[in-house]
Amino acid sequence: MSFVKVSCAEFVEVLATKASVPGGGGASALVGAVGTALGNMVGSLTVGKKKYADVEDQIKALMVEATGLQEELLRLVDKDAEVFEPLSKLYGVSNDDPTKEERMEAALKDCCSVPIEIMRACAKSIELCDEFAKKGSALALSDAGVGVVFCKAAMQGASLNVYINTKYMTDKAAATAFEAESDALLKKYCALADEVYNAVVAALRK
Repeated sequence: MSFVKVSCAEFVEVLATKASVPGGGGASALVGAVGTALGNMVGSLTVGKKKYADVEDQIKALMVEATGLQEELLRLVDKDAEVFEPLSKLYGVSNDDPTKEERMEAALKDCCSVPIEIMRACAKSIELCDEFAKKGSALALSDAGVGVVFCKAAMQGASLNVYINTKYMTDKAAATAFEAESDALLKKYCALADEVYNAVVAALRK
């Protein structure tokens, strides 16, 4: 089942149930896609306007990148569900099963890899929202601000899905590597998102 093909209402309804998927990772990816799309919306409202003719080529290039990130994040909604379902089933396997530990470790690594991908995509989206806010139509500035807030939230949400899985990994070197990348992304891009948001608020409240 593709969770990005169902209606918003159905996605939210399933998310609220005890079903193993979708969960926080998929929801984070979806929020990231929405945030990226809001940045892209600023571009759409800028292109073709005489006032912004000098930055039109730059805006178009940003929009191409944003569209790619939107598609990537939507793909990761389903990818997160795809990797988590096997892990959820493994928790029900008897500890007497000699293959459980190895299978569990592989599944935990998969369940760290996808949220890390979500975080990387959101990092790029935050950078794009920054550019859209600086160069795009002033009439859509609030949308760039909303976009960056969503992308920050998506990144933070995805990070929690990294940490809950590294906690149970026996390969501590791999766990440390996942956590280090997550920590670095959060440190750099949450700060940038806050900077963009604060700049947008300041501009709107002049």
